[in-house]
Amino acid sequence: MKKKIFHNWGLKLASLLLAAILWFLVIQLDDPKKSQTFYNIPVTLVNTELLDQGDKFYEVLDNTDTVRVTVTAPTSMFGQLRATDIVAEADVSRLTDINTIPITYSVLNVGIDSSSIKGDHDTVRLNIEQRVNRWVKVQYTTAGEVAEGYIVADAAADQTMIRVSGPKSVVDRIDHAGVEIDVSGATSSLSANVEVLFYDAEDAWVESDNLVMDVNYVHMSVEVLAAKPVPVEANVSGTPATGFLATGEVQCEPAMVNVAGSVYALNNISRIVIPEELMSLDGAEGDVINVINIRELLPDNIRFADKSDFNGRVTVTAFVEPEAERTLQIPKGNVAVINIPETMTADLSVTEEYYEVEISGLEAMVSSVDPNGITGIVDVQAWMEKEGMEHLTPGTYQIPISFNIIEEIKIDGEITAKVIVARAEE
Repeated sequence: MKKKIFHNWGLKLASLLLAAILWFLVIQLDDPKKSQTFYNIPVTLVNTELLDQGDKFYEVLDNTDTVRVTVTAPTSMFGQLRATDIVAEADVSRLTDINTIPITYSVLNVGIDSSSIKGDHDTVRLNIEQRVNRWVKVQYTTAGEVAEGYIVADAAADQTMIRVSGPKSVVDRIDHAGVEIDVSGATSSLSANVEVLFYDAEDAWVESDNLVMDVNYVHMSVEVLAAKPVPVEANVSGTPATGFLATGEVQCEPAMVNVAGSVYALNNISRIVIPEELMSLDGAEGDVINVINIRELLPDNIRFADKSDFNGRVTVTAFVEPEAERTLQIPKGNVAVINIPETMTADLSVTEEYYEVEISGLEAMVSSVDPNGITGIVDVQAWMEKEGMEHLTPGTYQIPISFNIIEEIKIDGEITAKVIVARAEE
């Protein structure tokens, strides 16, 4: 028996080896190896708390946390292999000095060796910065235009500061937080929660998904009121110094102001009048200029609409100029004698060709007087009553002349005419 077993043993060994080779070839032919590529496999970062503990902020560069993976394995294994079975991880504890982390690969639930898995890149690249915190001021604005005849009287936000956290390079760019509410067509007050956005000093939007703030929305309220323009007027009191006159012209700057309030309140205001006690001309020898705050003259339910441009102060100028003087020569023919007693006659003396009249007043008025257009009367009856005379006897009398000159022009002294009185029969 033993001889039979070892008889031709070399031939038998060769046969056994050949059978094994044939078996291996059959297996390979029945289930050959192949490669398959899987796209957009996410790389999971583990131990990121190591960066958080160092108060560091990280950002993945160039989408290196997504890989394209090629797996090489027997064909039979791909029937049960899914993209979700492929695990790609980058352990932050293996972070290099150049801020890269090697990627390791494995496959869940399938007996595929990690050496059979290849990615299109082997590391995740990070940008790492110090995490900083800052308080930034809130600036609020309105967008759009309210309805015609209305204004935004006031706007406010329920927060003036917001705390923001993020990478230093981004946080350092922030100048302010901006919130904006739309008031288009509004005729009444409104409020809303509005999103917070960050802006740099040039009002450019600072966009970053890596910023964290203590609030994402701020409550804004806007007061909308009706508005209209009204004139500003001023009264004056007092008398300028001797030799000076008030022209009567009073100028207010601004002459019109915009006021705001409810529609009902605006219907009850047509102008703002500065009282005379605030503009005294006593003793003035030139223009009187006062700056008056008219805010206190507004009714309680009215406010200024030009809140940003007008501070309530009005410059009032009352014009005062030196008194002008002039001598007029009124022709004799312009003067008539009236109210003569029935039994008497009265005529002006033939020796007087004209009457000299000294007038004074504002320059513009005095200079415009035409002597030929001035008329006068000699009222005999009125003169007699003033003098207590019941009867008029013949003779020559100096009787005052009344000239028809405007009230604003003053005649200096009394002008008289020489009147010759005689009996009617004579």
